[in-house]
Amino acid sequence: MIVVVGIGADGMAGLSEQACAELRGATVIYGARRQLGLLDDTVAAPRREWPSPLLPALQALPPDGADVHVVASGDPLLHGVGGTLIRLFGAEKVKVLPHVSAVTLACARMGWNVQDTEVISLVTAQPHTAVRQGGQVIVLSSDRSTPKALAVLLNAHGRSDSEFSVLEQLGGPHERRRDGTAGDWATDAPLDIDDLNVIAIRYLPDERVSSLPDDAFVHDGQITKHTIRAVTMAALGPRPGQRLWDVGAGSGSIAVEWCRSWRGCVAVAFERDERRRLNIGFNAAASGVDIDVRGDAPHAFDGAPPPAVIFIGGGLTRPGLLDACLDHLPAGGRLVANAVTVESEAAVAQAHSQHGGELRRFQHYQGEPLGGFTGWRPQLPITQWAVTKR
Repeated sequence: MIVVVGIGADGMAGLSEQACAELRGATVIYGARRQLGLLDDTVAAPRREWPSPLLPALQALPPDGADVHVVASGDPLLHGVGGTLIRLFGAEKVKVLPHVSAVTLACARMGWNVQDTEVISLVTAQPHTAVRQGGQVIVLSSDRSTPKALAVLLNAHGRSDSEFSVLEQLGGPHERRRDGTAGDWATDAPLDIDDLNVIAIRYLPDERVSSLPDDAFVHDGQITKHTIRAVTMAALGPRPGQRLWDVGAGSGSIAVEWCRSWRGCVAVAFERDERRRLNIGFNAAASGVDIDVRGDAPHAFDGAPPPAVIFIGGGLTRPGLLDACLDHLPAGGRLVANAVTVESEAAVAQAHSQHGGELRRFQHYQGEPLGGFTGWRPQLPITQWAVTKR
């Protein structure tokens, strides 16, 4: 067995009798330097510090023979090594003895219900993935630099009034909490932040919406507008953990909405124009999502992680693009293409005659002032082709 013991900043004093007995009877104990340093002299087993990178060391753990013990921070199954070990060796080979997680401790200090609080780990992810339009969150920091880096981003994206608390050494004798706003921490962050910290944020102003308005995106006019974006997302049908290829992404509005739709949804955006690629990156950061932005399709398809679903918002008339998208789509995968021009409509009509699927046309009107009254102004019609690859 691989026995994973969660340990808090209070060290062995906070462990259960079962956890202490496991560690005292161990033949070898693996862990990070900080966790190994929390063990006292009653633990006689050799201590082996994890190297970097960690994954090869985990894969090299002996699957048979004597039990192997691992110490990990807090709850090893909450963004911890426990889940990785179960994925590598199976649940029947891994026994987890969790400690109270830093998330639970932080919620207790803040007076928040855990079930109402999102959890984001920045141990390996980039700080912009913790930008939100509202709600409350506990952020697991990578190190002492994380609070300021995240506060700077919130400040840049109009969230400087967000309530921002940094909690250090939770559960230990040197626990400390410092409160302020994201704006305070962006301009005047303390220099003595401990590496062991989490951040509690209540995002203000709270502007949570299920679908983002058009003015939430930086764009040069190349954007799938809100109404058409809604019917396009319905046609794409995202599912948790799926990857979208957004081809001819423009502002990246479809990719952003895709990533916001379900937990674990990710996107790769292909866009030939450099300024638009910069816009996609900004729009992704402003919404707290991580989009892999690449160059011109179909050349940039090489080396990209495979898609479950493909959306084509631009470039339909480019020779070979539609065929390349279909070639990269797995069996059972879905492709949706929106056409605006007569030439791109001809391309999707021909594709529909060859491959089947569903062909739709959308026309919507916008109410606008007309003298002292209101008139209907037609928007450009959209022809949409959707197909599931057999």
